[in-house]
Amino acid sequence: MKNLHRILSVFIAGVLSLAIISAAQAADNSNVLRIGYQKYGTLILLKAHGTLEKRLAPLGITVTWTEFPAGPQLLEGLNVGSIDFGTVGETPPIFAQAANAQITYIGYEPPAPGGEAIVVQKDSPIKSVADLKGKNVVLNKGSNVHYLLVRALEQAGLKYSDIETVFLPPADARAAFERGSVDAWVIWDPFFAAAETSIGARVLKDGKGTVNNHQFYLAEKTYASRRPDVIAATFDELKKVDEWAQTKPKEVAEALAPLTGLNTATLERALVRGGFGVSYLNDKVIAEQQKIADTFYELKLIPKQLNIREVVWLPQQKK
Repeated sequence: MKNLHRILSVFIAGVLSLAIISAAQAADNSNVLRIGYQKYGTLILLKAHGTLEKRLAPLGITVTWTEFPAGPQLLEGLNVGSIDFGTVGETPPIFAQAANAQITYIGYEPPAPGGEAIVVQKDSPIKSVADLKGKNVVLNKGSNVHYLLVRALEQAGLKYSDIETVFLPPADARAAFERGSVDAWVIWDPFFAAAETSIGARVLKDGKGTVNNHQFYLAEKTYASRRPDVIAATFDELKKVDEWAQTKPKEVAEALAPLTGLNTATLERALVRGGFGVSYLNDKVIAEQQKIADTFYELKLIPKQLNIREVVWLPQQKK
């Protein structure tokens, strides 16, 4: 009996220790906003401005920043708990939700269909999307351009299975494209603009008339529930940066140049194709995301059907 009491005491002590650690971690996370960003877009501008830190200081919140190479990797960071907030294109949240990631949509940017494209080498014999049949096409799996490729093939009368897909992150994809190891590259800005200006890539088809190419802001589900005040304040600061980006593209390009390693001419080309003006999600945008999710399920690119509305955080949900 004494041994049983001893075992129970050790077990209870262990459970209490874990509870204390978990509570401490939750408390720590409540006082920090960990943001994941990519090499381009409104979040990197917000980081450069430093205005979010000032806005959140009265709430006792500090801000940390982590750079990711693309949306799928960023959402993996969100899912494993290394960040609380970030921005990605249309497709990564769908793959993440299908993998049961604890994400919630917070807001979106207006359509920017010209900000992504299927490109080929300037001297490539490929003249149309229909010519891609049997060809190798490189892209970042689960990124926003994945849906562009699916829809462009459909419009050209091709099936997704009519091409050979090669999945690589942007830097490796560009290297494969330049080597001629692949026939086409599906890519987004500013990598798209850089491919045009530095290696003369030719646009086979951009997103106009095919996809919206929204950018979405997402949060880790429990963080959004715990700190709606932080989410709302961050959203407000994003709006201010967006207003600046809309009205002063040259200034924005100059600010982004040292942060991205790209020249201002390349960045200005990308910026004029961007969509700025963050808003909370509405029924129309939710329906558009639902259509992408349904398409990917039909193609067996995701393992189950999704309900996008279930993971949308709306202003009236704030507690």
